[in-house]
Amino acid sequence: MPELPEMETYRGLLHQQICGAAITAATVQREKTINVPPAQFVQTVQGNRLTLIERRAKHLLFHLQNGHVLLLHLMLGGFLYLGTAEDKLARTAQVTLSFGERILYFHGLRLGYLHLLTPDQIDERMASLGPEPLEPGFTLDRFLELLAEKRGVLKTTLVDQHWIAGIGNCYSDEICFHAGILPTRRIPELTAGERARLYHSMQTVLTEAIRFGGYMDQPLYRGDRLTGGFDERCQVYDRGGEPCPRCGQPIEKGELSSRKVFACTNCQH
Repeated sequence: MPELPEMETYRGLLHQQICGAAITAATVQREKTINVPPAQFVQTVQGNRLTLIERRAKHLLFHLQNGHVLLLHLMLGGFLYLGTAEDKLARTAQVTLSFGERILYFHGLRLGYLHLLTPDQIDERMASLGPEPLEPGFTLDRFLELLAEKRGVLKTTLVDQHWIAGIGNCYSDEICFHAGILPTRRIPELTAGERARLYHSMQTVLTEAIRFGGYMDQPLYRGDRLTGGFDERCQVYDRGGEPCPRCGQPIEKGELSSRKVFACTNCQH
């Protein structure tokens, strides 16, 4: 599932490519992907200019000139492709938005959605999300305050979108590996040094993942050399059985609350 770095990569690239452009056409192939009747969706977005693209947690927010906002959550299996009718992928798109000859294809939205909302509805939807881990106000002190309130397992806490927004399966494991802490540790057991290390690892891993385009390997558009560049830089995620890049011992794959978890039980403690 795309996480904060993947969605931030999409946001930055789409801002460069289509922000400010007018939506010349829209199609809906799967009505369950949207939240209003298809005719209303098309009528509301068509002819409107895209004024701003924002990211909040794992969501993208496409702001339209008429004040409405398209809220995207890709969930598991969703991805975007920006191309023309000639170079489109051999995959069904649940929704498309055309910007002249260029078309933004929304693929794999069987679990995900693209909802048409008012600003008030957006505020309501986003209200329960936790703080952004890379925003300037999210300091070490703030992180320690939030952590002091938790009693559960570290990985389960890191992926809780109501606690901190944007971290999922991949980056929770990568952050824990960077910090040298097992993701299965219980939070009350963490020392002061481990808590500080966890914060700095969160900042480092997420920043680096954005810099290298996240781990999703499907390019956003033809010639896109950024998207997916972090995949080869993942240290433990999806590397079960491979040697740990730090100590050489095999990386272990386990399960925690129905989630995959990858860690080196030799050099993470």
